[in-house]
Amino acid sequence: MLTKRIIPCLDIKNGRTVKGVNFVDLRDAGDPVELASIYAKEGADELVFLDISATEEKRKTLAELVYHVAETINIPFTVGGGISSVEDVDILLKNGADKVSINSSAVKRPELINELVAKFGSQCIVVAIDAKQVDGVWKVHLVGGKVPTEINLFDWAKEVEERGAGEILFTSMDHDGTKNGFANKALAQLSKLVNIPIIASGGAGTISHFTDTFIDGKADAALAASVFHFKEIEIQVLKNELKREGIPVRI
Repeated sequence: MLTKRIIPCLDIKNGRTVKGVNFVDLRDAGDPVELASIYAKEGADELVFLDISATEEKRKTLAELVYHVAETINIPFTVGGGISSVEDVDILLKNGADKVSINSSAVKRPELINELVAKFGSQCIVVAIDAKQVDGVWKVHLVGGKVPTEINLFDWAKEVEERGAGEILFTSMDHDGTKNGFANKALAQLSKLVNIPIIASGGAGTISHFTDTFIDGKADAALAASVFHFKEIEIQVLKNELKREGIPVRI
């Protein structure tokens, strides 16, 4: 059985790690290079580095910062934020990223997924999907959750898989930063629908939330930010508890 992955997420704005609630009210959470180094040593399986201002402000992810983060760690590392072309991905991978995450650009031009997969392979293309419930229906949102669409979460996830993406990073905007648990019903539905790994994001607050998303949500990996940044949950303690619950993890 494949081990479940624990993934700290570094949301970056203007070169600093930040964290908010429901995608707003951002506060400083530290230097991304220092945090990356700490997480690698503490037993994180991967890192995700998202430049949350990149799409909004129409600027490229800082390749230099990616280089310094990648230089510091020895675990796989995904980079996202403002990526919209083969050239963008090429620069990030050459600077040390193992995978890239695309979001708004893929929704606006779905063929981008096919192009990136053809050039770099499925294994390094992650499609991030931010969604929230609108009148009981999960709808995809763009530009850091600011722009609603009429696109159904599950229809889009299926298309993403069909176009060759290697993984889906699903963030429930309703759960993000609330620390009330992951969107496990939606995650379980996604897991049943597609055959590529699903990374759960949005809502981690306690160790039991991670247990629940692996068991009830059928997630392949769980991503969190503030509970790790502010030392509310220690990664090794979390993994030891998951192992006790019979969930396969890398210790």
